Amino acid sequence: MSSPTGPASGLPVRMPRPRQPGRHRRPEPLAAPEGAPALVLAVPGTPGAASRSLAEEVVSIARSELPGLDARIGYLDGDDAEFPSLRSVLALAAEERTARYEQALAAGAAVKEPDGPVAVVVPLLAGPDSALLRQVRQAVMESRVAAELTDVLGPHPLLAEALHVRLSEAGLARADRARLFTVATAADGIILASVGGEEAVQAAGITGMLLAARLAVPVMAAALDQEGSIAAVAEQLRSSGSQQLALAPYLIGPEIDAGLLEAAAAEAGCAAAEALGPYPAIGKLALAKYTTALGITPQQAQGLPVR
Repeated sequence: MSSPTGPASGLPVRMPRPRQPGRHRRPEPLAAPEGAPALVLAVPGTPGAASRSLAEEVVSIARSELPGLDARIGYLDGDDAEFPSLRSVLALAAEERTARYEQALAAGAAVKEPDGPVAVVVPLLAGPDSALLRQVRQAVMESRVAAELTDVLGPHPLLAEALHVRLSEAGLARADRARLFTVATAADGIILASVGGEEAVQAAGITGMLLAARLAVPVMAAALDQEGSIAAVAEQLRSSGSQQLALAPYLIGPEIDAGLLEAAAAEAGCAAAEALGPYPAIGKLALAKYTTALGITPQQAQGLPVR
């Protein structure tokens, strides 16, 4: 039995573990400092409930990786009412930063006038698309706001992982090469579908090599926005011995009409996986682009200078 003051005599007493010193010490929880630039996710495509839900999930993942992060969503084709445009989101971020500075001055605080970027704009794109990136740059210029624009999210090994997961969810690939069971519908050739022309196909091919290593099957990239590209790659895979093909969209989702994916799968005569969507790696890569643009790593985020 225990007494009001603790365990009865003879019972072990659990004492709090001392904090480990040196390099094995656990890192303190990270948090974004007050005044850091906003992360603004630039969402392409026609705005709608699906793209908003996806974008909100991506920024939620980024915030969970760096608590306190000021993450916002701007739509390239936004209407500034239900779906705020990228230009208006950047302008609002600048106005709010100026207002915070002026309030601090009015309160008698010794604060430095803010400098550096107001925001870091991260395009919600897996690969390069010159037309969409031109639209992002135009919105940033028209906002007249000091903002950094990052590269697209890929190519990256995490995107190969996400593609693998989407294929396995559709029953088109084994979830783990190490497992001994097989999937009857597993594909023996993958068409990696991208948008953005030849540049996008080349970038997708890099991630495709990583995916091929994971699946141990040939993977070839093709352009959804180039007529005949999907069919040509499907024929090339079949002529090299692949009989059961699968279409893997190298896309996050909002940047293309779902009908194009269905048409491409029909053209290739194969099943298709879902687009990458709000896979956790997407939020992590968006945050990585943000921290890289600021010249820091997530481990250094606590020491980020206040702007």
